[in-house]
Amino acid sequence: MGKLTDMQIKAWIKAQEHFEARADGDGLYLCFPARYSVPFWRFRYKIAGKARAVVIGSYADLSLAKARETTKQLAARVALGYDVAGEKQDRKAAALAKIEEEKNAITMLALANEYYERMILGRWKHPDIVRRRIDKDIGPMLGKMKVEDIKPRHIDDMLQSIVKRGAPTMANDVLRWTRRMFDYAIKRHIIEVNPASAFDIGDAGGKEEARDRALSRDELAKLFAAMKLAKGFSVENDLSIRLLLLLCVRKMELCAARKEEFDLQAGVWHLPGERSKTGKPIDIPLPALAVEWLQQLFDLAGRSDWLLPARKMQHRMVPHIHEGTIGTALGKVKPHMPDVADFTIHDLRRTARTHLAELGIDPVVAERCLNHKIPGVEGIYNRHDYFNERRDALNKWAGLLNALDKGEAYNVTPITKGRKKQA
Repeated sequence: MGKLTDMQIKAWIKAQEHFEARADGDGLYLCFPARYSVPFWRFRYKIAGKARAVVIGSYADLSLAKARETTKQLAARVALGYDVAGEKQDRKAAALAKIEEEKNAITMLALANEYYERMILGRWKHPDIVRRRIDKDIGPMLGKMKVEDIKPRHIDDMLQSIVKRGAPTMANDVLRWTRRMFDYAIKRHIIEVNPASAFDIGDAGGKEEARDRALSRDELAKLFAAMKLAKGFSVENDLSIRLLLLLCVRKMELCAARKEEFDLQAGVWHLPGERSKTGKPIDIPLPALAVEWLQQLFDLAGRSDWLLPARKMQHRMVPHIHEGTIGTALGKVKPHMPDVADFTIHDLRRTARTHLAELGIDPVVAERCLNHKIPGVEGIYNRHDYFNERRDALNKWAGLLNALDKGEAYNVTPITKGRKKQA
């Protein structure tokens, strides 16, 4: 029978009668130092001739009866040769290590769940839609991976697997939400680059009807003329569209580009693998016209590390312009092209590929200009990068675009009104 009673303990607490330790028996002690408002339990024992002690809980959480039962369990383990105090320290160290590991290595599923809880629940009318995409697609396909280890090729594999099961609309939704999750991860300082940024709806394969829109030479001339007339259409947007056309790159490959990627003197853009859809780096040759346009963007960007830094009025979740910025800006141009059928920013890549063919560029070189993989057996064995051939191809393409802009092709009259710089 123990020496202490609950009545005694409650009286000591009420009177705030402090003491170092009072024994109950079998190694169980109640401790009530002056700096504590509630006493706690300590179990004392000996192992290998050395006195040891371990705190087993506060009186507020552990009653006298429970403390005695816990003491019996601990005493039994000590009798078997276990150092229960050391075990507690080991458990604490393991828990701290696990917390540190989870802090430094967040998985995609953890990121998706955090994004869902913080950004979707209570904010969206139908949060179950996002929940289903996490549970059915994002979690099973990417969930166990560390966020920092996910590359564009993993995104592409996920999207294509969804398309193959006959769910193109779901592929669109998954791309949309994963891209936002990675933007959120950037904001949380988990990663610096969004691995889904190089993809748009067309890349996801989520369109139920394939597009075949490509602008003709005459339509390109009208586009250049319209960009000079559109109100509120900034120099940055003008140059961005021109560069997308000339360099055949994807929208977010340009939007998220850092200045350090460009060697203007050598005329090369070193596109890193983490921002390439293929997951592999590629050197993009820069025609003199592209270097001229890029230099203008460098000057406009000022001290920013980004080629196209976020505008003043944008929500700065990411430091560069949002992927939809150029498409929105294009909407200001289209009214000045009333006789031109509708087209999108993504159609510019198809336009470039079409005109490269018209210029007589070898199909393999043209495909590499768009950073497409070479299909079939040749793609497996042919590791030639075609840099020089791509440089020649883009120089020809630059010459055509420059002629169309100046009205030197198909008797197009040039418009000499200068572009206004927009804030």
